[in-house]
Amino acid sequence: MIRQAGPQDVDGIAAVFTRSFATLDFLPQLHTPEQHHAFLGGRVLAEQEVWVAESDGRILGFLALDGDLCTFLYVDPDEHGNGVGSALFAEAQHARPDGFRFWVFQQNENARRFYANRGCTVIELTDGSRNEERTPDALYEWRPAGRGSSAR
Repeated sequence: MIRQAGPQDVDGIAAVFTRSFATLDFLPQLHTPEQHHAFLGGRVLAEQEVWVAESDGRILGFLALDGDLCTFLYVDPDEHGNGVGSALFAEAQHARPDGFRFWVFQQNENARRFYANRGCTVIELTDGSRNEERTPDALYEWRPAGRGSSAR
C-alpha cells in the first residue's frame, strides 16, 4: 500500500534510509543515524510531500517530492526486486504528471538501471563538487512520452 506519510512514520522512514544508504559503500558516511532521523523528521516530512510504501504496518520504502524535484526514493534492501520502488516511482509520476527531476550518484548502477528502464534520461553529469559527499552524480529527468526534456 502507498499512502501519504505523517510524523508518526519518521522512525520507519529513517530506518529504511539508514539501511538503504549503508548499501552505497562508495559514499562517505557523513551523518549518524540520529542526524538522518532528525533531518527526515524535521525538514523532509515538514516541508515536502512524502509517501510511504508499507505492508502489515512496516515501512518498506519512501518517496519525497519538493516541487518538481524528487529528493528521496529509497527502498529497504530486503525489498529490492519486489516492486516497492516501482510503486513509489509510479506515485511520483501520478503526483507530477508533467515530469520531475532527481539526482543519482553515478556509481549507483542499480538505481541508474532502474531509472533508465522507466524512461528517465540523464540531463547533467557533475563531478560531485556541489553535493556534500563530493561524489560524482547525475541529474535525471522523467517526462511523459511526447513532452520532451527541459534539459539545461
